[in-house]
Amino acid sequence: MLWMLALICSLPVTNRAQAEKTEPENSKFPMTQSPTYNLEKAEKLARELRGKGIRDKAVLAAIARIPREAFVDEALAEMAYLDRPLPIAEGQTISQPYTVAMQTELLQLEPGDRVLEIGTGGGYQAAVLCEMGVELYSIERYEELYQTARETLNRLGYFPKLYHGDGYEGLPREASFDKILITAAPETIPPKLKEQLRVGGLMVLPLGGRERQQMTVVKRVSETRYSTSTHGDYIFVPMKKGTE
Repeated sequence: MLWMLALICSLPVTNRAQAEKTEPENSKFPMTQSPTYNLEKAEKLARELRGKGIRDKAVLAAIARIPREAFVDEALAEMAYLDRPLPIAEGQTISQPYTVAMQTELLQLEPGDRVLEIGTGGGYQAAVLCEMGVELYSIERYEELYQTARETLNRLGYFPKLYHGDGYEGLPREASFDKILITAAPETIPPKLKEQLRVGGLMVLPLGGRERQQMTVVKRVSETRYSTSTHGDYIFVPMKKGTE
């Protein structure tokens, strides 16, 4: 069973009906960030990622606008802008910034794209996607992470459509999607997610077993045909079925 927070990526409303009445044309873009954060470190991080090969200016601009310390435990705040993964609840991690940037760049996002994220985690990747101006749907299997991500994202002015559910099932009622991003590693490409990708759409995922995965881009070429390309080796937590 899916529990949904039906909110637009950047509009603080209580239900979809209200959103349809009040949403301005540019409301997919996030509101001004909280004034309590100094974004100098975020801007420095974006420059470091550019030096490491990230070329998409929109991705770098998004990372420069997001206070990463808001998505980690207060005890880890001093480490928030290091280019490394950090632990969050339920034995999960917030991906290192380079990985977040690389996956986002591989999606080839356009403003207004309908994007499905599998694995909300702490919400940092979701914030990056919101900054890119997409219509974001995100599924998290752990209820604690779902609740924490919702609170953090809303506090920062981001209101994507968040779900507590099984990522392997996707969101068939909302399909199809222009882009799908998976932030945990399945051993094989989930067939239900392939079905929910529109023709011409892209899916980005770390594909493989527990020891090592390859960052993979899947393109839906036609109703029945898909092409794949690989983009380096990574290590992600495994993608699990069900909810907790």
